[in-house]
Amino acid sequence: MAASEKSSLSRRTMEIVTALITAGAGLAVCYGSWKSGIGWSETGPEAGYFPFYIGVLIVFGSLVTLLRTMFFYRHEGEIFLDMEKAKPVLGFFLPIIGFIVVSLLLGLYVGTALYIFGFMTWQGGYRWWISLLTGLVVIVLFYLVFEIGFQVPLLKGPLENAIGLY
Repeated sequence: MAASEKSSLSRRTMEIVTALITAGAGLAVCYGSWKSGIGWSETGPEAGYFPFYIGVLIVFGSLVTLLRTMFFYRHEGEIFLDMEKAKPVLGFFLPIIGFIVVSLLLGLYVGTALYIFGFMTWQGGYRWWISLLTGLVVIVLFYLVFEIGFQVPLLKGPLENAIGLY
């Protein structure tokens, strides 16, 4: 096995993982629908009736994909992702994970401003002050549109609470 094959992800492995993840999502849809009711009432189908069967279709399709991948299409030697191709993907994926963590800890406004600042500065090559100004303008627009216009509160953190944006 070549060194590049050791540091790569095969297509077969990725198809199996994807089939298992989508089957899990389908089972989650089925479970949530079952809790809402999947039968018929006097007025027609209950809230979970149609979503339940969509979940069943997702699980069925996932199982078909899993069985086809495991027993019929081996995809021997086909590379899905190697380290060379993974670097740009990680360049977008890891900041999104950081955005989620920061938003949960410090609030959506702080997370959004830092995300925009970081991406514009490091990935876009913009000057730091343009990136900072853009991040601030975006969060002010978010506040005006969502909090004031639509009256939909966004996730707040300790900083927003400290300055009175409840």
